[in-house]
Amino acid sequence: MKTTDEMVISVRRKFEAVVDCLTEKGRMLWTAAEALSYGHGGVMLVNRATGISRTTIHQGIKEIQNNSPSKNPGIRRSGGGRKKAKNTQSDLISNLNKLVEPTARGDPESPLRWTCKSTRNLANELKKKGNDVSYVTVATLLHELDYSLQSNKKSLEGSQHVDRDLQFKYINASVLNQQQHGHPTISVDTKKKENIGQYKNNGQELCKKGNPVKVNTHDFPDKRLGKVSPYGIYDIGKNKGWVSVGISADTAEFAVNSIRTWWYKMGQKNYPVASELLITADCGGSNGNRVRLWKYELQRFADEIAINIHIRHFPPGTSKWNKIEHRLFSYISKNWRGKPLSSRETVVNLIANTKTDRGLEVFAVLDENKYEKGRKISDEEINALKIRGDDFHPEWNYTINSRL
Repeated sequence: MKTTDEMVISVRRKFEAVVDCLTEKGRMLWTAAEALSYGHGGVMLVNRATGISRTTIHQGIKEIQNNSPSKNPGIRRSGGGRKKAKNTQSDLISNLNKLVEPTARGDPESPLRWTCKSTRNLANELKKKGNDVSYVTVATLLHELDYSLQSNKKSLEGSQHVDRDLQFKYINASVLNQQQHGHPTISVDTKKKENIGQYKNNGQELCKKGNPVKVNTHDFPDKRLGKVSPYGIYDIGKNKGWVSVGISADTAEFAVNSIRTWWYKMGQKNYPVASELLITADCGGSNGNRVRLWKYELQRFADEIAINIHIRHFPPGTSKWNKIEHRLFSYISKNWRGKPLSSRETVVNLIANTKTDRGLEVFAVLDENKYEKGRKISDEEINALKIRGDDFHPEWNYTINSRL
């Protein structure tokens, strides 16, 4: 028995194979016949697969069942018909994104995002901004933007900090403010460590039948090849990614050196007059808000490039909300699925070859430096930092000013 998603994909493939040969009337009758073949729920299924409105499909079903097709052939000249709202209202998409983005959620292994905001409430808010749009159109636009609407019971994930949503909004406002002034805003994190060698990598890859890629039966790390730690930097405004593939310990020094490398290779060129840099990061790991070495190394970096660095940490337990997860890491995972990471060079090349239809570009480099674990930063060194906490949750939001 096929799942609903599998049936949607099947119908979509059939529709794409014939749609160029069909008139507008033909599309209506084809989708109606297809919906009837699936019985109950067929209209919704075909609507999801083809984008043809349910009203049109029901009209086609009515004509088929009454055996009285209209005499109007339904063939319009090119460009005829009512224009889509997104084409007639230039600010519609940007306004919708601004309403959803602050609390949008995502799965790090999927490019899809989801929101628990009602389409009717979003339509009402858009009308206040001057957009003439229905909740049905909002639902369609959210789907095109890779959003899906989830029920309330899926919006809670264990214990939450009381100011979690306020911190999301604070981060969003900070990012928008920096972008409006032309300053770089980046999302950073370490992707999970990967074994190097002929190990199984989840996913499927096209191979000749009966001749799959052979991999080791166990996942014990190869002492000679070891593991790699990909540290990513995602430029939120430019939709570009940078990944430093480390072969040593995943420390705060490695994290900041990855940001440093991004700056000299990409950031400085894209933002030649920048005087500030905003970094969004998780609360834990090598770039955690309590890691002294992270702040110490950032101070050194700020002094080196003479730029003030603003840090915005996501609340504990919300790492999936970090942009880098669903805008960079998920696509990297999809690009190398089913492929054994047989060498460090393979990892770098697979990351660098990651692209999307929406223009994502990714650059990668192998970082062969050795980073010392357990490095301690004294109270004197911490007190010497030129760091200032924001009024709102200074433990999550702070600025490290250049001392030059």
